[in-house]
Amino acid sequence: MQTSLARRQARRLDNGRRGKGSGPRRVIAGLSLFLFAAMATVAIGAFVGVVGVFAAFSQGLDDPRELETIQFVEESVVYARDGETELARFSSGERREVVAFDDLPPILIDATTGVEDRTFWTNTGFDPLGIVAAGLDTISGDVRGASTITQQLVRQRLLPGELVQDQDRRVERKIKEIIQSIRVTQAFPGREGKERIMTAYLNQNFYGNNSYGVAAAAEGYFGKELSELTLSEAALLAALPQSPSNYDLVRNAVEDDAGRLIVPQDTDIVRRRDFVLQLLANDPTRRVLTGDEYSTEDFLAAQDDEVVLVDQELPPWQAPHFIWAVREQLAAELCAEATTCPALERGGLRIVTTLDMELQESAEKWVKAAAIAPHRGREYADRIGVETQPWMRALRDNEVFNGAMMAMDYQTGEVVAYVGSADYYESRRINLKFQPQFDVLADGWRQPGSAFKPFTYSTGLNDRTLTASSMLMDVTTDFGGGYMPKNFDLLERGPLRLRLALQQSLNIPAIKALAIIGEAHTFDMAKRFGMEFQESEPTAGLTMALGTLEVHPADLTNAYATIANGGRRVDRTLIRTVTDKAGTELVPVRARPEGEVIITPQAAHIMTDILAGNTDPAINPIWGRLELTDTGGRHRPATLKTGTNNDAKDLTAMGYLAPPDEAGRARGEYALAVGAWNGNSDASEVGSAEDPIFSLDVAGPMWQAVLQETTADWAIYDFARPNGLEEAQVDAFTGFRPSDFSREQVTEIFIEGTVPPLDEVIVGLNVVRDEEGDSYLWDESCGGTPEVRGFLQLEEIESERPRWQEAVKGWIERARRGPGVRGGPDADVPTSTSYFLDPNYQPYGSTWGAPFPPTARCDEAPSPSPSLSSPPSLSPSPSISPSPTPSISPSPSPEPSPSATPEPTATAEPTPEPTPEPTPTPTPTPTPTPTPVPPTPTPTPPDEEP
Repeated sequence: MQTSLARRQARRLDNGRRGKGSGPRRVIAGLSLFLFAAMATVAIGAFVGVVGVFAAFSQGLDDPRELETIQFVEESVVYARDGETELARFSSGERREVVAFDDLPPILIDATTGVEDRTFWTNTGFDPLGIVAAGLDTISGDVRGASTITQQLVRQRLLPGELVQDQDRRVERKIKEIIQSIRVTQAFPGREGKERIMTAYLNQNFYGNNSYGVAAAAEGYFGKELSELTLSEAALLAALPQSPSNYDLVRNAVEDDAGRLIVPQDTDIVRRRDFVLQLLANDPTRRVLTGDEYSTEDFLAAQDDEVVLVDQELPPWQAPHFIWAVREQLAAELCAEATTCPALERGGLRIVTTLDMELQESAEKWVKAAAIAPHRGREYADRIGVETQPWMRALRDNEVFNGAMMAMDYQTGEVVAYVGSADYYESRRINLKFQPQFDVLADGWRQPGSAFKPFTYSTGLNDRTLTASSMLMDVTTDFGGGYMPKNFDLLERGPLRLRLALQQSLNIPAIKALAIIGEAHTFDMAKRFGMEFQESEPTAGLTMALGTLEVHPADLTNAYATIANGGRRVDRTLIRTVTDKAGTELVPVRARPEGEVIITPQAAHIMTDILAGNTDPAINPIWGRLELTDTGGRHRPATLKTGTNNDAKDLTAMGYLAPPDEAGRARGEYALAVGAWNGNSDASEVGSAEDPIFSLDVAGPMWQAVLQETTADWAIYDFARPNGLEEAQVDAFTGFRPSDFSREQVTEIFIEGTVPPLDEVIVGLNVVRDEEGDSYLWDESCGGTPEVRGFLQLEEIESERPRWQEAVKGWIERARRGPGVRGGPDADVPTSTSYFLDPNYQPYGSTWGAPFPPTARCDEAPSPSPSLSSPPSLSPSPSISPSPTPSISPSPSPEPSPSATPEPTATAEPTPEPTPEPTPTPTPTPTPTPTPVPPTPTPTPPDEEP
């Protein structure tokens, strides 16, 4: 099982002795370390010989004998953003038992020195050869630490906190760390001194699971005294200090069928245990204390030992997933690369976070309502304070067992609500599909499905490659290699504007947009928007347009926040301010950040304008039932995009509100971006072809319920239009400026200079008509006077891409016979021609914008000959007063309360057709408490719901 925390640890608490970066940066870092090591080795040798210089660098350092009087942790208190609501206490339930050297098992000491500091018993506090070796290894790509056990202890206890925290003083810190380590070794000489250093180190270390000191860790994980530890357990405890939060055994454990907490063999911590055992097995010189007490076979056999934990008591934290995330961010800010964080562990801090408890409680309630209540019934719904909604009842027979939600202020980056799973404290005996300590937001790798589409289109808008009215042919196409993706309803709508393609979440136009923009460029832009991928290069091909690359839901929410913020990315933060017990600000309140410009404000506004149509029933009657209103029933502008991946494992809803003014902020209103996810902890399917489930069934209503409940009293704001935009009339089908033959026109917004040319798709042709009204092409040889009529000329559309043009021509051939004609390039899964949007909803009428041109000439007309005496005319007449928006007869608007959300129609929610590539692979089971390792399934192309 891969651990996403391990992949992200370069930015988090437990990355202390692991190198950062890769490629040239890693080489540079390694070279710097190597040069520093070489210079430090020479310099420190000189310092030892030159007492005056040594003394100069020793000034201000603590007396090394202070190890004898170590003071342990005071409580640090975590508050919500109001500074009054207590959320948690760090170290309030701290487990620590101080033991003497004689209580430490020799095998535990050998395992610790074997993996952390093999020269511990003989070095002078630092290991110059180890530093040089680490530098050389870093250059070669084998990144490892170089700190001895004495240096680690000094860094935690005998260096000034400001020196440890200041990354600009890293070289100074390293030099003083080495000097102080030498001083400690001199202060505690000989074998007895080494024993005292080892005892202090093993009593001091943080081992995860709120356990400080190795004795507390043995009790907390295994329920054992140190003397009772097995070889496997001793190796596990020796492995933990390198990354105690990531390697936390409880956070990596799952519950088996017998109810036991088991750490799977394929987790990173068990792999590191095996590494420790192999070191001891293969190198007898690392077994200083145990000698030949254990054989090589004993150590190797211990690798097969099952890791079984004792039952755990959970800390009484509010918003526990959020608190874990706060701890990681705070440790990274205060203690940088340190293995443990002295500032947190010594305590006494007052930590004010960004969390808004009203929003948090609402998010927790509705995530439970979506994931747990349908399986528990009315009694549970009553207990959490929710009136059972129709959409909740519809979920009773489905397999959705978990959910997550994050809300952030996209202008400040402050996270105001954070629910990593449906209920952190819920019993783990439900099933593996619901593991409540699993933080899906930060650690789950999930496919966004169609929720990725706005980033492809935004990139095209920003590059001016596309506009909101760009015509994309919605016809089933063989894109090569047998990849023939379909729309969710197996319909082909022909010429379609980008705006409509995105609002209706159609797959084929999105794939074509990606091909036009470029896969690598879109991938790079997605990362700039704020997404992190497991892949360094785009590997999904054109399926990337359908959201097959996995992302963390929290990152996806941050990416939507970038669009909401006018194209400026402001990275999220969980902490407002931190003060120590003396009142000194360690982390001051940050000013509103400017953010990094990712796309222009104009491109961002056009995308916002498109997505805002999804919550307006007058524009989009399908998604419009998730409309937000105030207490008076007035429409609240908000964007929304959903995503359902092809295997129905991940259901996503993302959106944001228009930002408040300063008066609104003073009243407690936010510029909210909210992301919602539903699915299962183990990434198992939540629906089937026979019983499909879509984001509109659960993630969308959950998203709406929280926003409707928490913002109903807020003022209503509009999305402000930036300068640099212009409006123009375009044909409703082709997206070009209307010709005399345009039947339906709409007003569209454009970045200045990108208004399209006059329509060259709906064009006038000379024709004559017979007595039955059928048209025939006319030329001078026909005689008489023709009439000029508008026709849809699509044969040369997409001619620069032969496969695309072939598909267009095939669609034209079928569409000439009208809607509902089945066919297409995929004989196994035929698709049907259709007017926009489907047979039950045609806002622009039963047309593709104009008739297809006749194929027969006038001399091929049947007798009697058509009349040629009629005067020339234009048919139809140009539209004099075009409506700024299409005339729509939508379904009845839903009530603002979630309880009034209508059930989706059969047309709106057909069974999705799975696309053929890539083939999914089995998904490993993720781990539970408190923030376990997410599953890492192979991406599979999604088919979006209606």
